[in-house]
Amino acid sequence: MVLPPPDRRHVCLTTLVIMGSMAVMDAYLVEQNQGPRKIGVCIIVLVGDVCFLLVLRYVAVWVGAEVRTAKRGYAMILWFLYIFVLEIKLYFIFQNYKAARRGAADPLARKALTLLLSVCVPGLFLLLVALDRMEYVRTFRKREDLRGRLFWVALDLLDLLDMQANLWEPPRTALPLWAEGLTFFYCYMLLLVLPCVALSEVSMQGEHIAPQRMMLYPVLSLATVNVVAVLARAANMALFRDSRVSAIFVGKNVVALATKACTFLEYRRQVTATVSRAAVTAPVCASLICAKEFPWGMY
Repeated sequence: MVLPPPDRRHVCLTTLVIMGSMAVMDAYLVEQNQGPRKIGVCIIVLVGDVCFLLVLRYVAVWVGAEVRTAKRGYAMILWFLYIFVLEIKLYFIFQNYKAARRGAADPLARKALTLLLSVCVPGLFLLLVALDRMEYVRTFRKREDLRGRLFWVALDLLDLLDMQANLWEPPRTALPLWAEGLTFFYCYMLLLVLPCVALSEVSMQGEHIAPQRMMLYPVLSLATVNVVAVLARAANMALFRDSRVSAIFVGKNVVALATKACTFLEYRRQVTATVSRAAVTAPVCASLICAKEFPWGMY
């Protein structure tokens, strides 16, 4: 498949969001270090950003060429690279906050970090999908159905970021080291994998959006985000007396559990009804075909 020319506005906006968020993360890393160490960290992050910008120069153009098609292969590559680098920087920022170094204990700076992540990460995902530029989705109903599915993906991303933010936002409870590491890397893994699954489901649709072909992400989200997030937050409240647990996202997960359970039940009911109708109509159709091709078979 030959990709169309890239959308320049999409390429520029994607690059601006990615490099802007990376620059802010670099500023956090530099400001959390003092003396000669600060100069060394500054050099390291600049070299890393230059290398990342060279890769982004090509991948962003390829993604910009996909926004009018159903393919999202390069979008998955770009998302993986972005989250991989962003979360590595976030891990060092979190460790610096945990160590309570000089200049690292500002509550406003921690809130600003959470706000940056909650805007840039879901925003980049929706930008990579670029739903309004999908010319193959021609009907309003299909476009709204796809937009609703992607809205749930954005909510799941915010849910995972909220779980990570509990590790550095004040007031925070002193969780065990294993619990902090497990929470951070569990969210890291899901931030890498789940959006790529959603993008792959979008890329499989082509001109015909089939709901049964978009069931993998809801199932994974139900198990890895909704169920596990409720259990993890309940454990933090019961065992570690964590006051930073978000009651709003607990409610979101409960609503998501009920909604997805109803969706799965309705899907199973429709599949059963379709199979039953096929079982009833198959003998009739076979008799009509035989009567048409072999008229003597009816007597």
